[in-house]
Amino acid sequence: MKKIIIVLFLFTLIFFISKGNEEYIIPNNAIRLRVIANSNTFEDQATKMEIKSNIEDILKTDLISVSNKAEADGVIQEKIPQIKTMINDYNINYNLNYGQNYFPEKSYKGVKYKEGMYESLVVTLGSGRGENWWCVLFPPLCLMEAQESKMEDVDYEWFVKDIFKKYM
Repeated sequence: MKKIIIVLFLFTLIFFISKGNEEYIIPNNAIRLRVIANSNTFEDQATKMEIKSNIEDILKTDLISVSNKAEADGVIQEKIPQIKTMINDYNINYNLNYGQNYFPEKSYKGVKYKEGMYESLVVTLGSGRGENWWCVLFPPLCLMEAQESKMEDVDYEWFVKDIFKKYM
């Protein structure tokens, strides 16, 4: 009986230790994108998704070809006026901030992304009380993922780590 209790204790201890050391795979020098909807109404969520797609289209060609964070930063800063012009066409109040922004902990396809302050482009639409959409612009994870035709057939964690290895 003592052996069973000891084994269960060790098993539980190992479980909790491994839970505390979950791997966060986005490197510290990544640049994120976050678009926060005005509300959770269908219309506001649809607007958020249209704007995020337009931002991706504006940045895609240039960001896919960069090889380091400084180049990515330059592309994003150069494209901010074009992004603002596009958002203005929606006739919605918004705030655009490129710099250090807070991100809550996220989990996507079994991969955890740690909370904290990250260099990022954050677009808050209206009151910003709706669900948000986010991704990693550099390395261009969301842009490359959008190009994958059969992403459901790919091991997501491997895909992410492979992309980050290329750029870090």
